[in-house]
Amino acid sequence: QPPPQQQQQHVHSQQQQRLEQQAQEQLVQSQLQQCPGGRRVVGGDAAPRRDVLMRAVAAAAVTLSGSAALPDGWPPASAGAISLAEATPAVAPGQLTPREQALISIFERTNLSVVNIFDATIPGRGSGGNVEVPEGNGTGFVLDSDGNIVTNYHVLQNILNGLGDKAVGKKVARVTILMPDGSKQTFEGILVGTDKARDLAVVRVNAPSEALRPLPLSSSARPRVGQQVLAIGNPYGFDHTLTTGVVSGVDREIRSQVGTLIPGGIQTDAAINPGNSGGPLLDSAGNLIGVNTAIFTNTGASVGIGFALPIDVVARVVPQLIQNGRVVRASLNAQVASDETARRLQVAQGACLQALTPGGAAEKAGLLATRRSLSGIVPGDSVQSVGTTRVYTGADLLNSLDQYQPGDVVKLKVLRYGEATDSGTAEREISVTLGKE
Repeated sequence: QPPPQQQQQHVHSQQQQRLEQQAQEQLVQSQLQQCPGGRRVVGGDAAPRRDVLMRAVAAAAVTLSGSAALPDGWPPASAGAISLAEATPAVAPGQLTPREQALISIFERTNLSVVNIFDATIPGRGSGGNVEVPEGNGTGFVLDSDGNIVTNYHVLQNILNGLGDKAVGKKVARVTILMPDGSKQTFEGILVGTDKARDLAVVRVNAPSEALRPLPLSSSARPRVGQQVLAIGNPYGFDHTLTTGVVSGVDREIRSQVGTLIPGGIQTDAAINPGNSGGPLLDSAGNLIGVNTAIFTNTGASVGIGFALPIDVVARVVPQLIQNGRVVRASLNAQVASDETARRLQVAQGACLQALTPGGAAEKAGLLATRRSLSGIVPGDSVQSVGTTRVYTGADLLNSLDQYQPGDVVKLKVLRYGEATDSGTAEREISVTLGKE
């Protein structure tokens, strides 16, 4: 066994070798990252990288040994300075996917049709950090070249409540339009008409023709779950914001901000936030399929459950607003039981009539409302169909009646309760002359 002094020298020698090896590896790595002249080597073909490696090894040998003695031929003649072009690989320019190109095209075609609407009684605020969006800040879209702008009733609710029945023809909004050159111009919005029941309003601006880019309306059938949709609006004052998603559901009952129940709503996961109200919901062709109206949220911001009025409601209501300033809607003059009340009454299907307006269309036709009898509460007639349209809920009944005008005669199929049958019900067919809502 070697003496202790020799053992210590041997251990010291091994440690020194390991330190020198580590230092050499670090230096090689450093030389690989830095070419002569201080230029970074971030890539390149195999030959320049081999040259750099050779120079690095040579430099490491000189540095660690303290001697310039190198093997013949080191460094190789080919190990001259390399250019940045040689060391940097060619990078192909970014390519947009077909889907991205389609989205960009839709936005560029429709963006100028979307406007920012402010209640005329509330000072407007621009976008920025910690933005507070006042009630009355919303979105609208250009309907036609006459300057008619469609938005939600609740966007202008504050001023409309103050003006009452005298609002038509009055200035109710400030409408900011994005011009083709990128500038913005603000115009007075004069009220044309409102439909509180469907949360819709129309204002008119006196703007030059180049500022009015009507949004194309969809002529297709009802939207399908899963189809792509786009929303453009002014959430929190950030104007002309695009969000995308899909149709998540159809035929949803929308509880609007003014408290009305709107049938046939479109549910989407496209982000809709305060300020989006009244803005367009577009299909993948850039056509209007709905008007963004409400969100379901516990926080006040989007949680991926937004609702839009369907285009068929817009197509029925807006022309009447432009022509008459209001909507004349056909009605049974009856109150329909809520879904919860219908379940308590054990009405499984149809629209259960809770109460009738005295002298109204339903009462004149002989329909019966929910009533008391010696055996307890008897549900009212449950409307099963209007004409050829099946009715499953109260929203279905309202939606089907929208197809008619006051004075039209329609045939209702109803299920009458309290009858002397084994089931206690009987089907009836009753003709009704519709009244006004």
